[in-house]
Amino acid sequence: MLRRVVEQIFGVALRIFFRRIELDGLSRVPADGPVMFVLNHPNALIDPAFLLCLSPRPVSFLAKAPLFKTPVLGAIVRAFDSIPVSRRQDEGGARVDNQDTFRHARELLLRGQAVAIFPEGTSHSDPDLKPIKTGAARIALGTGLEDLTIIPAGLFYTAKARFRSDALVYFGAPLSVPYAPLDARGEPPPGAVAALTRDIDVALRAVTLHGDDHEILSLVERTSDIFTAASEEAWSVAEAFELRQKLLTGHARLRARDPARLDALVARVLRYQRDLAELGLGPDHLAPHNITFAASLRYALRSLFALGVVFPLALAGTAIHYLAYRASGMVAARVAGQYEDMLATGKLLAAMTFFPLTWLLVGLGAGYAWGLQAGLVAGLLFAPTAGWAALHFWERFATVRAAAHGLGLFLVRRNLLAHLSDERRAIRAEILALADIVA
Repeated sequence: MLRRVVEQIFGVALRIFFRRIELDGLSRVPADGPVMFVLNHPNALIDPAFLLCLSPRPVSFLAKAPLFKTPVLGAIVRAFDSIPVSRRQDEGGARVDNQDTFRHARELLLRGQAVAIFPEGTSHSDPDLKPIKTGAARIALGTGLEDLTIIPAGLFYTAKARFRSDALVYFGAPLSVPYAPLDARGEPPPGAVAALTRDIDVALRAVTLHGDDHEILSLVERTSDIFTAASEEAWSVAEAFELRQKLLTGHARLRARDPARLDALVARVLRYQRDLAELGLGPDHLAPHNITFAASLRYALRSLFALGVVFPLALAGTAIHYLAYRASGMVAARVAGQYEDMLATGKLLAAMTFFPLTWLLVGLGAGYAWGLQAGLVAGLLFAPTAGWAALHFWERFATVRAAAHGLGLFLVRRNLLAHLSDERRAIRAEILALADIVA
């Protein structure tokens, strides 16, 4: 019961924090039987929250032991039936014994349940995967199960620390677990562990974005944004992720085959990005041939109507929640420090504290002024609804403001806007041509 309540609360919080959440490859997840999920770990406690709240079946996570000793987080991880795992870095580098952890995980798998593990062993913001630890392979081989399936799950964030960004859980092709003889302690041989660990590493690389450095990943992100903006149809998060994977692969191959042409494309992309930045535009700006007086008028009227309808409620929601919103960001920045992978976790947990506290204060104030019934309506209904209205109002307002800026450039600098649109199409065409070369 407690787990279900916590799942619902965190599920709602995740869908508020992220603008779009997609789960791709769900058909690869067995509906029953023993399953081990192995995931990359770029975003601290946000990562397990996705699988725990959105997985098609209940999952028990292996979580670092210090979390169980933390007052609030300890209650949360225990509510999800998590399994404590000891790490050397948490014990000052001393040797640790995880036999009980492995035994507990194996027992769950033997009962046909699902467990999940981050085989990198720690959350991080490195551009590449960290070396895969052997724990996942040891647990899997130690079960002796013939029907155990390992599912690699890649976690992808368009901007992992930013409120209202996009997220994807990408389930990859399943791995089977080969038979391995066990010793007297129930442990598989080192050779079998090493081989399965290598297979897990390969499987995780197939469902994640990873590069030699952040500069390459940033370049791929920019190029992907230009490519998708030049397309006629909107892209899903999964499609954008797969495009970035292809661009990373193409970058590596082209660097070996035709570095001069690659450098020319990179320079063109960076120049285009600088031109956009100087004009305050994004790569998804409208082309002049897409802008007509009638269409602009219809868009303006629809937008004014949509914004006008919710404006009073959104204004109240902004006033009510502004301090909680700002405080959440400040507390998260203070707690995360230099660790970017901790920012989203800090923001989410702070918001889950400050926003309900704000609703409580609104309810108490209204109850004091107008009675108990008014207080309940204000705290439980009006304040959350006003917050929702404010969120959607300001998102729509930002979209309208960007469109108005683009329309203004169309009126005063139409030739420049046309040049940028032509350049966007040319970059996309060059990417497609290079794709044929490296295919």
